[in-house]
Amino acid sequence: MTNWLERLTGDTQARLLGLLRRSRQTITSLANALALTDNAVRLHIAALRRDGIVADVGKQRDTGGKPARLYGLTREGEELFPKAYALVLGKLVEEIVRTQGRERAVELLRAVGAQAAASARTAANREQRLEAAAGVFRDLGSDAVVDKTAEGWRLQAYGCPLSAVTAGHPEMCELGKALVEEVVGAPVTECCERGGHPRCGFTIAGRN
Repeated sequence: MTNWLERLTGDTQARLLGLLRRSRQTITSLANALALTDNAVRLHIAALRRDGIVADVGKQRDTGGKPARLYGLTREGEELFPKAYALVLGKLVEEIVRTQGRERAVELLRAVGAQAAASARTAANREQRLEAAAGVFRDLGSDAVVDKTAEGWRLQAYGCPLSAVTAGHPEMCELGKALVEEVVGAPVTECCERGGHPRCGFTIAGRN
């Protein structure tokens, strides 16, 4: 069965990224491992560098000749690979709910959200503060926008950064709610979508 990384990047690039995940590689070492020409590998590397997935990380100086350039994964490249965070975070929330109750779990998650927002509380008016909150969601990997509504504003984040957890633990949305409330300095109504295409959503009443 084709995994999601292969569907995203193609079979060859998925294999190339797998090699770079294990160790830094030269064009020639990648070409040998993938049974490709050096030029073919250079094309893949160029595309992955352009996307910010692979970077030049130094030179191999023990070749006996001209030092060969080494390539490795960027932080963004590492994030392409499945992580255990969803399983661990989900189990952690379950354990807190089991031992201390849902109210305590929500309290702790809201505290984490408030801490995540601490560096964004600098704007003067509410609309600017909402934009600062959207910036925090963008830093977490969401495509966040702020829209004016008849009642105030709506912050919509497309692509929930915790979508692997929120479906089974809606309490996690309290983290985002607390984050927005902390930055904006006003009560927030959570209206997240937790279905097949999870989205973070928060509405804020008011004019200023």
